Amino acid sequence: MARIAGVNIPVHKHIVVGLTGIFGVGIQRARKICDAAAIDPETKVQNLKELDLEKIRVEVARHKIEGDLRREVALNIKRLIELGTYRGTRHRKGLPTRGQRTRTNARTRKGKRKGGKGGKISK
Repeated sequence: MARIAGVNIPVHKHIVVGLTGIFGVGIQRARKICDAAAIDPETKVQNLKELDLEKIRVEVARHKIEGDLRREVALNIKRLIELGTYRGTRHRKGLPTRGQRTRTNARTRKGKRKGGKGGKISK
């Protein structure tokens, strides 16, 4: 396996798809990295030479990824909570922050149903 930015990239995938395994690198950024490193995006990771991998590592290092990006996101959320903004209170309560309805749906954020008032009562 090729190791880029502390992440093992699967060798059987195309490099553009493999790079998306890095937190902060999506398909568009992966294509830009391949273009900047002058590498064909359709090349499989196993077919890349060590020199090509080094070019990719250099290009990836120019972006904020993995630990730094996770830390920045966490600090942004923490700042919203401390300021007491609407979005911050939604984060604190574990509810959707972007205006989605919560009367139904929102199970991913709210978690498993707790039952109680209005729920089905079995006899």
